Order: sequence, then structure tokens, then C-alpha cells
Amino acid sequence: MKQAIGFVGGGRMAEALIRGIVGAGLQAAEKIHVAEPQSERRRFLREEHGVQADGDAARLAAECPVIVLAVKPQVMDVVLAELRPLVNSGHLLISIAAGVTLDRLSQGLAGSGCRLIRVMPNTPALVGEGAAAISPGPGCGDEDLAAARRIFEAVGAAIVVDERYMDAVTGLSGSGPAYVFAFVEAMIDAGVKVGLARPEAETLVLQTVLGSVKLAMATGEHPAQLRAMVTSPGGTTIAGLHEMARAGFAGIVMDAVEAAARRSAELGR
Repeated sequence: MKQAIGFVGGGRMAEALIRGIVGAGLQAAEKIHVAEPQSERRRFLREEHGVQADGDAARLAAECPVIVLAVKPQVMDVVLAELRPLVNSGHLLISIAAGVTLDRLSQGLAGSGCRLIRVMPNTPALVGEGAAAISPGPGCGDEDLAAARRIFEAVGAAIVVDERYMDAVTGLSGSGPAYVFAFVEAMIDAGVKVGLARPEAETLVLQTVLGSVKLAMATGEHPAQLRAMVTSPGGTTIAGLHEMARAGFAGIVMDAVEAAARRSAELGR
């Protein structure tokens, strides 16, 4: 990317994106600017990643045509009010704040003429394995969308969706890591219950989950087919699957995703 990139907010997700951008060769660290209110965090980002870090957004807006809004939803209105007189039609703003709609961003930046993109990433981006959904706002061109995709594909996979699906994305992949961690924790506890030492159970469960995901991605097989490969007639696996079905495992997962998507919609209002 030829343009300098700025981040409003220098938290963990911003740091993950900076690491990915630099690692992928999209932009040199010295051309990345961060506006971060905490002095200790600014110092860390400068020393650890070689970026430029300031306490306010004025310099960032003056030097960076692409700005990532990496702040919490509850402070977004304040951030937009600060940015509004600083940005113009030459700026592309990319928000990763959960539940903050394109309409809310547009209202907060009314009259600035900047282009807007909304993105829902997730925490595995911290290790370069994130999943992100991208929704371009009105006026965004192919180059804007391509720029956003390059940024988020530097830390995982990215897809483009219409904004009306963003609550569903939030409930599925945005909250999804928590569901996976809850499953992993339960599996480890189950291993302990049947007699394994906790470190052994942790090793076996984490590798089982990792290997299963890699197998699904490598083969492209439907999950049902991969499950059938492990399930022998009258064997141990079908006995375990029977108990999961009896407890309503599939319904519980679907209910969890639906509840999170519903909550996302409520927060957006």
C-alpha cells in the first residue's frame, strides 16, 4: 500500500493489525501512525513495533489517507467528533468497533466527505489466524475495498458481506472464539474426570482441535463426512455423539449464536 496508515486506538487488535501489515510488507512501520491516549502504550508501540505514536489524531489525519478506528464502541462518538473537522474526501476510515453501524459513523462524520468501511474481526487475528467480515459504505470504490481486504487478510481470512449480515457475523465469528474456548475447557475437564492429568489433557485437547480444523480445511470435506470417518458402528465415538445429541448440543450452539447476534442488534440500536 502506498498510503500511510493510521490507527486511532493502540490496543491489542490494532497491534495485531500493525504486526500483520508490516509482516506482509504492506507498509513500513515508520509510515504507520497511532493516536493513543495512554503514554505507556505509545512508548511500547514505538519501541516494540517502530511506529509513530502520538496523543491525538491531528497529525495522524494530516498524514494518513487510510485510518483504522480501533476504539471501543462506547467512545466512538467522542472519537468521531474529534475526527470530523480533521478528515475529508481524501480519507478512507475503517471501523472495527462492534455494533457501530455505517449510519452511525456517517452521522458522526457528517459533512466530511470521507469514505467508510465497517469490519468485524475476531481475536485470533492476534496470532495471524483471524476471520473478518467487511462491509463497504456508500461511495467506497474497488480500491478502497481492496485496501481493507489487504489489511485484514494480513492477519487471517476476510470476506465481504452486506452490512445487514453484520449482526450475524458478530454472533458467529466475532463471539465464536469464546464458544470454542468454552468447548476446549469442557474437553480438558472431561479428560481430567476420566483420569488424565490436566497438562496431558490440555495437550491432547488443543492438538485434537487444531488438527481437526486443519483436516477440515485441507480436505474441504463436509464436517458430517469427517465426523463419519471417526464413527465406527457400535464404537466409542457414536456412544459419545449419542450423549451430545441427547443433551441438544447442536441446538445449544445455534441458540448461542442466535442470542449473540440478537444482542449485537440491540447494542447497535
